[in-house]
Order: sequence, then structure tokens, then C-alpha cells
Amino acid sequence: MKAAISTPRLDRMPGMFFPAHPKDLKETGHSLLEDKAQKRRPKTFGVDMKAYLRSLIPHLEPGIKSSKSKDILSADEVMQWSQSLEKLLANQTGQDVFGNFLKSEFSEENIEFWLACEDYKKTQSDLLHRKAEKIYKAFVHSDATKQINIDFHTRESTAKKIKAPTLTCFDEAQKVIYTLMEKDSYPRFLKSNIYLNLLNDLQANSLK
Repeated sequence: MKAAISTPRLDRMPGMFFPAHPKDLKETGHSLLEDKAQKRRPKTFGVDMKAYLRSLIPHLEPGIKSSKSKDILSADEVMQWSQSLEKLLANQTGQDVFGNFLKSEFSEENIEFWLACEDYKKTQSDLLHRKAEKIYKAFVHSDATKQINIDFHTRESTAKKIKAPTLTCFDEAQKVIYTLMEKDSYPRFLKSNIYLNLLNDLQANSLK
């Protein structure tokens, strides 16, 4: 790991902070609340914020003068993300940007599980059992590598439901995770540099 770099510019880039020991935070069974204190002990790195944003949004390039093209993300579209988590997650780019924010907080399993549940609801009946087992083992099981932070009752209830899987067997757990993201991560996302710098860049481009 590179040594920390401290320059005046980094004072304006709090969204680029990362915890010093990510592996230590990812121990199975840790809840988001238990890790919160550790996650907020950042190190700073010399990173170009605009380059970072462009790596998230490939079509965010200098010289964008119009948002009329369907392929170009508009400032208005990004502003709508602040209206509700539902609007944010309804947008593919919104999912990607929010996912990167959650990754910076070591809680990306929440959106990954939510998206897996959305995909599961479109599953053909003959594939339900295999897909349900895969999602359960990845996110819900007590030994899951990407274990989501749900209560014991919901975990046990989901385990019973997947024995005879239906399209709704993950609904209870998905609702818990959605509420967790809505109340915990989403408000921080709206205040983060990942979101605000993206919005500012798009607004600046629209004025060119």
C-alpha cells in the first residue's frame, strides 16, 4: 500500500477516504453497526476525483454540451436520485454509482443482494430452486461470504422458504436490506463527494 499523501487539495476530497485495513473489516458475521467505528478511520490518497468519476461513468467526458442524447447522463437525472432511494435504484447508472459508494463503506453486499432479488423475481419456475440456493448461500446463510445484516428471525424464515422456493421467498429479507440502505447509507451517499462531484461536473458541462 502506498504511503499516505497529504496536500491541501485532499481537504476538499473527503469522498475519497478509504479505511486502512479493509480485510479486517470484512470478517464474517460483523454487522454494519459493529464496524462503523473502524470504517471511519480513513487514510487519504492522492487521487484525481474527476478521473475517478469518469472511471465510474465512462460517458462523463469533457466537452459534453447537451443532455439530449439518451446515452448521456444529465444533471437533472442525477438530481432526481436525491428524491428517493427508489428513483436512484431505478436508474442503471444510479445503481453503479451507489454501488461504488457502498463499496467504499464495505457494505456493497446490500445492493448486490437487492439486485439479486430483483433478478430472482424474473426467474422461470424450473430454475427457482437452483437460483434460490445460490442467493441464500451467497448472502443469507450464517457462513455466507457476503452475509447481509438481517435479524435472526428473517434469516431463519428465509431459510425455510427456499426449501419450497417461490418468486417471493426473498421479499422479507430484501425489504429489511432496502430499509437499511434507505435509512443508513442513502443519506450519507447524498452528502458524499462521489455524488456531489458527479452532479457538479454534469451541471458545469451543461453550461458549456
